Amino acid sequence: MREIKLSTPREGFIDITKQVEKAVLEAGTRKGLCQVFVPHTTAAVTINENADPDVVTDMLTALNAMVPKLAYRHREGNSRAHLKSSLLGASVSLPILEGRLALGTWQGIYFCEFDGPRDRKFCIQIVGD
Repeated sequence: MREIKLSTPREGFIDITKQVEKAVLEAGTRKGLCQVFVPHTTAAVTINENADPDVVTDMLTALNAMVPKLAYRHREGNSRAHLKSSLLGASVSLPILEGRLALGTWQGIYFCEFDGPRDRKFCIQIVGD
């Protein structure tokens, strides 16, 4: 398993596709599975379009609308971040075919920060031939 560290903004989506592709290439796996896991309760990982930057802006706008500012009881004051993280999830699994991630033409992998700025990490696990 490989851990990759990154510094995040207050809130936003960071394209980590190239780091994951590099890990797959270095592993030399021709056919298998790549799992990306975020070990944080106020961050997430997702796969979505990486060609148009407005898509991630729209996603963040929609998540903010879905998770309103309420009188949450969690004392740290970051309940909205916990909820957004749970909505998107802590991991994604991607097939590896012919030594490459089997992403669609417009797909990218995003680390999603909801409670930054912070020093974060994500883990990559590759299994296969």
